[in-house]
Amino acid sequence: MSVPQPALSPPPAPGESPADAERREPSLFVQSLAAELSSGRVELPGFPEIVARVRRALADENVSTEKVARVVGAEPVIAARLLQMANSAALNPAGKPIADLRTAILRVGLNVVRSSTIAFAVQQLRKSPMLRGLEKPLDVLWQRSVLVASLCYVITRRCARHLSADTALLAGLLHGIGRLYILTRASVHRTLFADVATYQAIERDWHLGIACALLEHWGMAEEIVQAVRESENFAREPRASASLSDVLVAATLVAVYQNQPELLAARLNSVRPVATLKLDRVVCETLIAESAQEIAELREALG
Repeated sequence: MSVPQPALSPPPAPGESPADAERREPSLFVQSLAAELSSGRVELPGFPEIVARVRRALADENVSTEKVARVVGAEPVIAARLLQMANSAALNPAGKPIADLRTAILRVGLNVVRSSTIAFAVQQLRKSPMLRGLEKPLDVLWQRSVLVASLCYVITRRCARHLSADTALLAGLLHGIGRLYILTRASVHRTLFADVATYQAIERDWHLGIACALLEHWGMAEEIVQAVRESENFAREPRASASLSDVLVAATLVAVYQNQPELLAARLNSVRPVATLKLDRVVCETLIAESAQEIAELREALG
Protein backbone atom coordinates (compact mmCIF):
# COMPACT_ATOMS: atom_id res chain seq x y z
CA MET A 1 0.00 0.00 0.00
CA SER A 2 1.41 3.38 -0.97
CA VAL A 3 1.60 5.93 1.80
CA PRO A 4 0.86 9.57 0.94
CA GLN A 5 3.56 11.96 2.04
CA PRO A 6 2.71 14.98 4.19
CA ALA A 7 2.07 18.19 2.29
CA LEU A 8 2.59 21.53 3.96
CA SER A 9 -0.02 23.32 1.86
CA PRO A 10 -2.23 22.82 -1.20
CA PRO A 11 -0.64 23.72 -4.54
CA PRO A 12 -1.42 27.31 -5.49
CA ALA A 13 -3.83 27.82 -8.37
CA PRO A 14 -2.59 29.88 -11.33
CA GLY A 15 -2.03 33.44 -10.13
CA GLU A 16 -2.66 32.48 -6.50
CA SER A 17 -0.19 33.14 -3.69
CA PRO A 18 0.87 30.37 -1.27
CA ALA A 19 -0.91 32.24 1.55
CA ASP A 20 -4.17 32.22 -0.42
CA ALA A 21 -3.71 28.52 -1.10
CA GLU A 22 -3.33 27.84 2.62
CA ARG A 23 -6.49 29.84 3.38
CA ARG A 24 -8.57 27.69 1.07
CA GLU A 25 -7.14 24.42 2.42
CA PRO A 26 -9.92 23.80 5.01
CA SER A 27 -12.64 24.12 2.37
CA LEU A 28 -10.73 21.82 0.01
CA PHE A 29 -10.33 19.28 2.79
CA VAL A 30 -14.05 19.37 3.59
CA GLN A 31 -14.83 18.96 -0.11
CA SER A 32 -12.61 15.88 -0.22
CA LEU A 33 -14.37 14.40 2.83
CA ALA A 34 -17.76 15.05 1.22
CA ALA A 35 -16.63 13.42 -2.03
CA GLU A 36 -15.34 10.34 -0.21
CA LEU A 37 -18.58 9.95 1.73
CA SER A 38 -20.82 10.38 -1.31
CA SER A 39 -18.78 7.92 -3.37
CA GLY A 40 -18.62 5.28 -0.63
CA ARG A 41 -14.80 5.29 -0.72
CA VAL A 42 -14.46 5.46 3.05
CA GLU A 43 -11.61 3.25 4.23
CA LEU A 44 -8.93 3.90 6.80
CA PRO A 45 -5.52 4.16 5.13
CA GLY A 46 -2.69 2.24 6.70
CA PHE A 47 -4.74 -0.57 8.29
CA PRO A 48 -2.90 -3.90 7.92
CA GLU A 49 -4.30 -6.67 5.70
CA ILE A 50 -5.04 -8.87 8.73
CA VAL A 51 -7.93 -6.55 9.61
CA ALA A 52 -9.63 -7.24 6.27
CA ARG A 53 -8.99 -11.00 6.62
CA VAL A 54 -10.55 -11.12 10.07
CA ARG A 55 -13.47 -8.97 8.86
CA ARG A 56 -14.11 -11.33 5.93
CA ALA A 57 -13.96 -14.39 8.18
CA LEU A 58 -16.36 -12.92 10.72
CA ALA A 59 -18.79 -11.82 8.00
CA ASP A 60 -19.86 -15.49 7.87
CA GLU A 61 -22.37 -15.94 10.69
CA ASN A 62 -21.59 -19.67 10.74
CA VAL A 63 -17.81 -19.33 10.84
CA SER A 64 -16.17 -21.96 13.01
CA THR A 65 -14.00 -21.17 15.99
CA GLU A 66 -11.24 -23.18 14.34
CA LYS A 67 -11.27 -20.95 11.25
CA VAL A 68 -11.25 -17.78 13.36
CA ALA A 69 -8.33 -19.16 15.36
CA ARG A 70 -6.40 -19.92 12.14
CA VAL A 71 -6.96 -16.42 10.75
CA VAL A 72 -6.19 -14.62 14.00
CA GLY A 73 -3.28 -16.91 14.80
CA ALA A 74 -1.52 -15.68 11.67
CA GLU A 75 -0.79 -12.47 13.58
CA PRO A 76 0.90 -13.31 16.90
CA VAL A 77 0.27 -9.86 18.38
CA ILE A 78 -3.51 -10.22 17.99
CA ALA A 79 -3.38 -13.77 19.32
CA ALA A 80 -1.44 -12.61 22.39
CA ARG A 81 -3.87 -9.72 22.91
CA LEU A 82 -6.84 -12.11 22.83
CA LEU A 83 -5.20 -14.44 25.33
CA GLN A 84 -4.49 -11.46 27.58
CA MET A 85 -8.13 -10.40 27.44
CA ALA A 86 -9.40 -13.96 27.97
CA ASN A 87 -7.35 -14.12 31.17
CA SER A 88 -8.31 -10.66 32.42
CA ALA A 89 -10.45 -10.10 35.51
CA ALA A 90 -13.23 -8.68 33.33
CA LEU A 91 -13.62 -11.72 31.09
CA ASN A 92 -12.31 -14.40 33.45
CA PRO A 93 -13.78 -13.69 36.89
CA ALA A 94 -13.18 -17.29 37.97
CA GLY A 95 -9.44 -16.84 37.39
CA LYS A 96 -9.06 -20.10 35.46
CA PRO A 97 -6.08 -19.56 33.11
CA ILE A 98 -6.39 -20.12 29.36
CA ALA A 99 -3.38 -20.94 27.21
CA ASP A 100 -4.77 -21.84 23.77
CA LEU A 101 -6.27 -19.46 21.23
CA ARG A 102 -9.36 -21.50 20.34
CA THR A 103 -10.51 -21.63 23.97
CA ALA A 104 -9.77 -17.92 24.34
CA ILE A 105 -11.99 -17.12 21.34
CA LEU A 106 -14.79 -19.28 22.74
CA ARG A 107 -14.56 -17.42 26.02
CA VAL A 108 -14.36 -13.84 24.80
CA GLY A 109 -16.67 -14.03 21.76
CA LEU A 110 -16.36 -12.67 18.24
CA ASN A 111 -16.90 -9.01 19.12
CA VAL A 112 -13.86 -9.12 21.37
CA VAL A 113 -11.96 -10.66 18.46
CA ARG A 114 -13.05 -7.65 16.39
CA SER A 115 -12.00 -5.28 19.18
CA SER A 116 -8.58 -6.89 19.52
CA THR A 117 -8.02 -6.74 15.77
CA ILE A 118 -8.90 -3.05 15.58
CA ALA A 119 -6.67 -2.32 18.58
CA PHE A 120 -3.80 -4.06 16.78
CA ALA A 121 -4.51 -2.09 13.60
CA VAL A 122 -4.40 1.23 15.45
CA GLN A 123 -1.15 0.17 17.11
CA GLN A 124 0.31 -0.38 13.64
CA LEU A 125 -1.12 2.90 12.41
CA ARG A 126 0.74 4.73 15.18
CA LYS A 127 3.99 3.58 13.59
CA SER A 128 3.06 4.78 10.12
CA PRO A 129 5.35 7.39 8.50
CA MET A 130 2.13 9.06 7.33
CA LEU A 131 1.35 10.11 10.91
CA ARG A 132 4.84 11.09 12.03
CA GLY A 133 4.54 14.18 14.18
CA LEU A 134 0.90 13.41 15.04
CA GLU A 135 1.64 10.72 17.62
CA LYS A 136 0.29 12.77 20.52
CA PRO A 137 -3.20 13.56 19.15
CA LEU A 138 -3.49 9.97 17.90
CA ASP A 139 -2.55 8.61 21.32
CA VAL A 140 -5.02 10.94 23.09
CA LEU A 141 -7.78 9.90 20.69
CA TRP A 142 -7.08 6.19 21.05
CA GLN A 143 -6.73 6.24 24.83
CA ARG A 144 -10.07 8.04 25.03
CA SER A 145 -11.67 5.34 22.85
CA VAL A 146 -10.16 2.58 24.99
CA LEU A 147 -11.43 4.21 28.18
CA VAL A 148 -14.94 4.62 26.76
CA ALA A 149 -14.89 1.00 25.57
CA SER A 150 -13.88 -0.25 29.02
CA LEU A 151 -16.58 1.86 30.67
CA CYS A 152 -19.17 0.59 28.18
CA TYR A 153 -18.25 -2.94 29.19
CA VAL A 154 -18.60 -2.47 32.94
CA ILE A 155 -21.71 -0.25 32.70
CA THR A 156 -23.42 -2.92 30.61
CA ARG A 157 -22.41 -5.67 33.02
CA ARG A 158 -23.89 -3.79 35.98
CA CYS A 159 -26.67 -1.57 34.66
CA ALA A 160 -27.92 -3.15 31.41
CA ARG A 161 -27.46 -6.88 31.73
CA HIS A 162 -29.96 -7.61 28.96
CA LEU A 163 -27.37 -6.18 26.53
CA SER A 164 -24.12 -7.80 25.37
CA ALA A 165 -21.11 -6.40 27.21
CA ASP A 166 -18.84 -7.59 24.38
CA THR A 167 -20.89 -5.61 21.85
CA ALA A 168 -20.78 -2.57 24.14
CA LEU A 169 -16.99 -2.87 24.35
CA LEU A 170 -16.76 -2.87 20.55
CA ALA A 171 -19.14 0.08 20.19
CA GLY A 172 -17.10 2.10 22.67
CA LEU A 173 -13.88 1.28 20.86
CA LEU A 174 -15.37 2.34 17.52
CA HIS A 175 -17.21 5.48 18.56
CA GLY A 176 -14.18 7.67 17.72
CA ILE A 177 -13.30 5.96 14.43
CA GLY A 178 -14.54 8.96 12.43
CA ARG A 179 -12.14 11.24 14.30
CA LEU A 180 -9.34 8.77 13.56
CA TYR A 181 -10.24 8.82 9.87
CA ILE A 182 -10.19 12.63 9.78
CA LEU A 183 -6.81 12.66 11.52
CA THR A 184 -5.29 10.22 9.04
CA ARG A 185 -6.71 12.14 6.07
CA ALA A 186 -5.61 15.49 7.49
CA SER A 187 -2.06 14.16 7.83
CA VAL A 188 -1.43 15.17 4.22
CA HIS A 189 -2.79 18.68 4.90
CA ARG A 190 -0.55 19.70 7.78
CA THR A 191 -1.46 23.40 7.72
CA LEU A 192 -4.93 22.40 8.98
CA PHE A 193 -3.43 21.74 12.40
CA ALA A 194 -2.21 25.33 12.69
CA ASP A 195 -5.81 26.51 13.11
CA VAL A 196 -7.09 24.48 16.04
CA ALA A 197 -10.60 25.94 15.99
CA THR A 198 -11.08 25.20 12.29
CA TYR A 199 -9.81 21.64 12.64
CA GLN A 200 -12.05 21.00 15.66
CA ALA A 201 -15.05 22.38 13.77
CA ILE A 202 -14.38 20.04 10.84
CA GLU A 203 -13.99 17.11 13.22
CA ARG A 204 -17.18 17.99 15.11
CA ASP A 205 -19.27 18.34 11.96
CA TRP A 206 -18.02 15.28 10.11
CA HIS A 207 -16.82 12.55 12.45
CA LEU A 208 -20.14 10.82 13.14
CA GLY A 209 -21.17 10.63 9.48
CA ILE A 210 -17.76 9.24 8.56
CA ALA A 211 -17.81 6.77 11.47
CA CYS A 212 -21.20 5.39 10.43
CA ALA A 213 -20.11 5.09 6.79
CA LEU A 214 -16.97 3.20 7.85
CA LEU A 215 -18.86 0.86 10.17
CA GLU A 216 -21.48 0.10 7.52
CA HIS A 217 -18.70 -0.57 5.00
CA TRP A 218 -17.11 -2.95 7.51
CA GLY A 219 -20.40 -4.80 7.99
CA MET A 220 -20.77 -3.94 11.66
CA ALA A 221 -24.11 -4.75 13.30
CA GLU A 222 -26.78 -2.08 12.87
CA GLU A 223 -27.03 -1.87 16.69
CA ILE A 224 -23.43 -0.63 16.81
CA VAL A 225 -23.88 1.78 13.90
CA GLN A 226 -26.99 3.24 15.55
CA ALA A 227 -25.22 3.59 18.91
CA VAL A 228 -22.37 5.55 17.31
CA ARG A 229 -24.84 7.65 15.29
CA GLU A 230 -26.72 8.57 18.49
CA SER A 231 -23.70 8.93 20.75
CA GLU A 232 -23.88 12.74 20.84
CA ASN A 233 -27.68 13.09 20.78
CA PHE A 234 -28.14 14.10 24.39
CA ALA A 235 -31.69 15.41 23.83
CA ARG A 236 -33.09 12.09 22.60
CA GLU A 237 -36.01 10.75 24.60
CA PRO A 238 -35.14 7.70 26.73
CA ARG A 239 -36.44 4.35 25.53
CA ALA A 240 -38.47 1.86 27.55
CA SER A 241 -35.32 -0.08 28.41
CA ALA A 242 -31.65 0.79 28.18
CA SER A 243 -30.13 0.48 24.71
CA LEU A 244 -26.56 0.24 23.47
CA SER A 245 -26.86 3.91 22.48
CA ASP A 246 -27.68 4.83 26.09
CA VAL A 247 -24.68 2.88 27.38
CA LEU A 248 -22.36 4.64 24.93
CA VAL A 249 -23.68 8.07 25.89
CA ALA A 250 -23.25 7.28 29.58
CA ALA A 251 -19.72 5.91 29.13
CA THR A 252 -18.72 9.02 27.18
CA LEU A 253 -20.01 11.28 29.95
CA VAL A 254 -18.21 9.28 32.65
CA ALA A 255 -14.97 9.35 30.63
CA VAL A 256 -15.14 13.13 30.31
CA TYR A 257 -16.29 14.03 33.82
CA GLN A 258 -15.11 11.19 36.10
CA ASN A 259 -12.65 13.53 37.84
CA GLN A 260 -15.28 16.27 38.17
CA PRO A 261 -17.98 14.59 40.30
CA GLU A 262 -20.27 17.62 40.57
CA LEU A 263 -20.28 18.16 36.81
CA LEU A 264 -20.75 14.43 36.22
CA ALA A 265 -23.77 14.39 38.52
CA ALA A 266 -25.26 17.39 36.72
CA ARG A 267 -24.70 15.87 33.28
CA LEU A 268 -26.14 12.49 34.25
CA ASN A 269 -29.19 14.29 35.61
CA SER A 270 -29.71 16.46 32.52
CA VAL A 271 -28.91 14.02 29.68
CA ARG A 272 -32.19 12.21 29.04
CA PRO A 273 -31.00 9.09 27.18
CA VAL A 274 -29.18 7.72 30.25
CA ALA A 275 -32.24 7.85 32.51
CA THR A 276 -33.05 4.15 32.04
CA LEU A 277 -29.60 3.20 33.32
CA LYS A 278 -30.36 4.82 36.68
CA LEU A 279 -26.86 6.25 36.95
CA ASP A 280 -26.17 8.98 39.43
CA ARG A 281 -23.02 10.24 41.07
CA VAL A 282 -23.01 7.63 43.85
CA VAL A 283 -23.73 4.74 41.46
CA CYS A 284 -20.95 5.92 39.13
CA GLU A 285 -18.40 6.31 41.90
CA THR A 286 -19.25 2.85 43.23
CA LEU A 287 -19.15 1.32 39.75
CA ILE A 288 -15.76 2.84 38.94
CA ALA A 289 -14.30 1.82 42.30
CA GLU A 290 -15.58 -1.75 42.11
CA SER A 291 -14.57 -2.13 38.46
CA ALA A 292 -11.13 -0.53 38.73
CA GLN A 293 -9.22 -3.76 38.09
CA GLU A 294 -11.46 -4.75 35.17
CA ILE A 295 -11.15 -1.31 33.57
CA ALA A 296 -7.37 -1.25 34.06
CA GLU A 297 -6.89 -4.71 32.51
CA LEU A 298 -9.17 -3.96 29.55
CA ARG A 299 -7.34 -0.68 28.91
CA GLU A 300 -3.97 -2.44 29.07
CA ALA A 301 -5.10 -5.21 26.70
CA LEU A 302 -6.57 -2.77 24.15
CA GLY A 303 -4.06 0.05 24.55
